[in-house]
Amino acid sequence: MAFSGMRVLALESRRAAEMAELIRRQGGEPFVAPAMREVPIEEHAGVFRFADRLFAAEFEMMILLTGVGTRQLNRVLAARYGETAFADALRKIAVVARGPKPVAALRELGVTPAAVAPEPNTWRELLQAIEGRSERRMAVQEYGRSNGELLEALRARGGEVTVVRVYQYGLPENAEPLCEAARRLAAGEFHAALFTTAVQIVHLAYTAREQGIEDAMLTALRRCLIGSIGPTTTEALEEFGIQPTLEPSHPKMGILVKEAAERARG
Repeated sequence: MAFSGMRVLALESRRAAEMAELIRRQGGEPFVAPAMREVPIEEHAGVFRFADRLFAAEFEMMILLTGVGTRQLNRVLAARYGETAFADALRKIAVVARGPKPVAALRELGVTPAAVAPEPNTWRELLQAIEGRSERRMAVQEYGRSNGELLEALRARGGEVTVVRVYQYGLPENAEPLCEAARRLAAGEFHAALFTTAVQIVHLAYTAREQGIEDAMLTALRRCLIGSIGPTTTEALEEFGIQPTLEPSHPKMGILVKEAAERARG
């Protein structure tokens, strides 16, 4: 098989078991260390301020960046305003989705987006998807960390942007597998590493730094075959001096594993 017994590190969290099985099917020896968890923000004053403005028709556009955030936002608002309040408000404005995950969450709400960012579903494709639209008063549901480049680009186009965040990225509750991944990387034990979201390298570097092995870990990582799910993750890796070996032809986990294995065979 393509990986031919190579030791492959992955940092996937929600689909860790699936990732491990995909690597095994390609002949690799997986070590999957969850690198993050989505931590709900307990204080929702900002979300409720956004909701008051949404229900008062102060927004012309709602940009949804993640499926998790869309569902969490709906849950928070449903508890105070009713089960259909969020969906009812979205149907009155232009809704933009950054790819298939927020589209799926919108489908559950019975909402059809006015625009969807095409693959690889980064903020750049999102900007292209709304090129020429007239809406200027917009709200952006962010993911676990703020995307300053997107917000600046929207404002440069004349957008009046309100940010809404309902969760943030945290380290996994059990960070020991991630710490072990950093140690094993520093020791040169992995042949390949697969990254499926930008925050994974941030948290991996943090745990290595806490153990005093960040430089050794990054040096060893640069010698690995590196698979990056897409441009946003690649940019994060490059900030740490890591140049990915490949991005998959489509930003899907299964395709990432398959094409990384093919590259390993080559």
